[in-house]
Amino acid sequence: MLGHRDVTATVAVRDLQTARRWYEDKLGLSPIHVEGNDAVSYRTGNTQLLIYRSEFAGTNKASAATWMMNGDLDSAVRDLKTRGITFERYNFPDVKHEGDVHVMGDTRAAWFKDPDGNILALVSGRTSDVRA
Repeated sequence: MLGHRDVTATVAVRDLQTARRWYEDKLGLSPIHVEGNDAVSYRTGNTQLLIYRSEFAGTNKASAATWMMNGDLDSAVRDLKTRGITFERYNFPDVKHEGDVHVMGDTRAAWFKDPDGNILALVSGRTSDVRA
């Protein structure tokens, strides 16, 4: 039933204006739809990212959204670092680190947080090995 439908990553934020500045200035996203002071949708590739105001912002301890990078991971990490993004470092078993990139077999991943502490991921390669 849902296998042929698009899905939207949905991320809760405390302050929509602060989040908008961060998602637009740091990640380079452009809004495609604004719902007053409650929510903003962004086009990202063939999908969407929805950020919305919620008192539960930042309470998720796992990845809230993942961008599939198809080999462009290292250049994206470099670009985001020039925009002030700080990457997370996780010490999973059998994971090697190449700077800010975690290497897990054929999968390479990097994680960072938005101003509310939501974990966002960049992944290249097979996704079955991604843990955060």
